[in-house]
Amino acid sequence: MSNGPRIICCGEALIDMIPTKSVEGTLTYEPCSGGAVFNTAIALGRLGVPAEFLTGLSSDLFGEQIRDSLEQSGVGASLSEVSKRPTTLAFVKLVDGHATYHFYDENSAGRMLSIEKVGAVPASIDALFFGGISLAVEPCARTYQAIALREAEDHVIMMDPNVRPGFIEDADVYRTRICSMMAHSDIVKLSDEDIAWFFPDLDNLDDQVAEVKKLGPTIILITKGAEGATAYLADGRTISAPSEQVSVVDTVGAGDTFNAGILAKLDEMGLLSKEALKGVSDDQIGEAMAFAARVAAVTVSRKGANPPWAKEI
Repeated sequence: MSNGPRIICCGEALIDMIPTKSVEGTLTYEPCSGGAVFNTAIALGRLGVPAEFLTGLSSDLFGEQIRDSLEQSGVGASLSEVSKRPTTLAFVKLVDGHATYHFYDENSAGRMLSIEKVGAVPASIDALFFGGISLAVEPCARTYQAIALREAEDHVIMMDPNVRPGFIEDADVYRTRICSMMAHSDIVKLSDEDIAWFFPDLDNLDDQVAEVKKLGPTIILITKGAEGATAYLADGRTISAPSEQVSVVDTVGAGDTFNAGILAKLDEMGLLSKEALKGVSDDQIGEAMAFAARVAAVTVSRKGANPPWAKEI
C-alpha cells in the first residue's frame, strides 16, 4: 500500500476562539486551530492515516498556526491555496459543555476558494471527505460541490454537512446543494438533529432516513449523541453501535473525530472503494462505528477539538 496520502479532506480550516479565564478571573479567548473538516483531517493524521487537506489558507499569523497544526499531526496541505485574505475566526460559547459559534468569515481565504484554484485529484487517492460550514457559504460551497461531483465516479465520497442553521442564509439553496452532494456520496453521516433539520415535515427518524436513501448513498450513518450511532445500508440492513461512556468536558470536534474514526477503520480494513463498501458486512460496519465512538470519546473528554493519537486508543 502506498505511503502517500489516501484521503483528502475538503473544507474549512479556521481559528476557534475558545473561552477561558485569565489569572485575574476575567474572560479571555485562546486561539485554537479548528473547523469541522480540519478536525477530521487532524484526527486522521493522528490515527496514522495518510491524509491531505484541501482548503483556502491565509498567509496571516492564524494561517501559519493552522499549517503548523496540520504538519504536527502529519497532514499535508500541498493542495491548499494560500492567499493574503484573512483567516476565518469562530468565537465559541460553551453552555453545559455544548458549543455555539459566532463566525467572522467575510472575504476570508477559505470562503473565497474557487474551483479554478483546485487541480485534479491524484488517482492514488481512495476517498474524499466533505462537510462543515464550507458547504453553507458562497463561493466556496459551490467549489466543494463541483469537486465532489467531478470526483465521485473515481473516488469514494464521504460527507457530513454538520448543519449550522444560523450560518445558512438560504435554506432552500443549501438543502438543494447538500442533496446533490449526498446523491454523489458513498457514505453520508448526519446527526439526528441534522437530519431532522433537513426534513422538518417528517418527525420520524426512519422516514427521514428513507428520504436520504432515495438519493442513493451506500451507507447512511446517523449519530445520536449518548445513544450511539446507527448505520443504514442501501440493501436494507441496519446496524447499531453504542457510544462510549465518558465524563464530557465539551463536545467540540466530537462528530468530526467520529468521521475520522470511520474512515480510518474502513481504510485499515481495505474497504475504501465503491465496490468494497457495497459488500461491507454487519461486523465490519459495526467495528468501524465502535472504533469511531472510541476516538470521539477521547475528544469529548478534554477541552476543545483535540483528537487522540493512535497510541491513546
